[in-house]
Amino acid sequence: MCHFIQRSSPLSFPKNCNIFWRFHHTSASYLCSCSKTVSDEKYQDPFQLGRKDLKNLYEDIKKELLVSTAELKEMCDYYFDGKGKAFRPMIVVLMARACNIHHNNSREVQASQRSVAIIAEMIHTASLVHDDVIDDANSRRGKMTVNQIWGERKAVLAGDFILSAASVALARIGNTTIISVLTQVIEDLVRGEFLQLGSKENENERFAHYLEKTFKKTASLIANSCKAVSILGCPDPKVHEIAYQYGKNVGIAFQLIDDVLDFTSCADRLGKPTAADLKLGLATGPVLFACRQFPEMNAMIMRRFSKPGDVERARKYVLQSDGVQQTTYLAQRYCHEATREISKLRPSPEREALIQLTEMVLMRDK
Repeated sequence: MCHFIQRSSPLSFPKNCNIFWRFHHTSASYLCSCSKTVSDEKYQDPFQLGRKDLKNLYEDIKKELLVSTAELKEMCDYYFDGKGKAFRPMIVVLMARACNIHHNNSREVQASQRSVAIIAEMIHTASLVHDDVIDDANSRRGKMTVNQIWGERKAVLAGDFILSAASVALARIGNTTIISVLTQVIEDLVRGEFLQLGSKENENERFAHYLEKTFKKTASLIANSCKAVSILGCPDPKVHEIAYQYGKNVGIAFQLIDDVLDFTSCADRLGKPTAADLKLGLATGPVLFACRQFPEMNAMIMRRFSKPGDVERARKYVLQSDGVQQTTYLAQRYCHEATREISKLRPSPEREALIQLTEMVLMRDK
């Protein structure tokens, strides 16, 4: 299947396997096992544990974005308003502590590890600014997008500037391995965007294409940021792989649930319009699963829902099918794998919080 799903992973499939029916017949057992991941463990709130290390996060990001032009500064600061949950930085600092404890029982996050959390949030935000330009989006996080307020050209430049500031902060860490790991994220974001512009006619190829795009656009940032802090905190390559695999699986699950919410949540909860992916011509997990029950959707997928009425019909088919349920089951399987990986580390409150986080990814409603 995709190069990023290893042969040893229980999420791998033989090339000629019918991915849809295999999921259909096995998903229920994964639902049961995933729901038990933290039932016997003491509850650890990831946001409470990570709060200390994320204090003044957005103020520190704004220090990295010091510019003389007032308008550019206002644009760069627009999404760094401190109102988000800082999901990615929080995962990074929890992973840093979990790896440090595993290696030498140190409970402190190194300055360089915290820098990785800052850089991850900067790269993520720059990608949002660019995505909104590409998608001609009107709203993000419940408010108007940068491109709607300042125009597309200035929005592109603002995204570029945030990326350049992140690169300067990355160089300041002074570790060539970390630079290599995190610059891979930027390459993956670009390649993922190109993948999103294409479609595959064959159903199995189409799903593999979708998962690869999902990894590159969403999961690569989390996977490689987790790997980076593990490298800074522990010399063991096995730990680096655990951190990477955890981030990869949680990241893919996060996007799968995001794709589900595009069909099930209201615009007020999401902070952006629903059915947005269909309107952009994108066939996400719920659509691809629904296609098994409604083959007439194939033609709509290939023309990217461009004919009048395509979006409405496709949304109706998805909600009439088990596409939402099957995509949710698939997300649960990825979370199950993330839990399996992180459980290889020495027990710690941070490790348990990362396990708890997989549950929160599945239960979120925005």
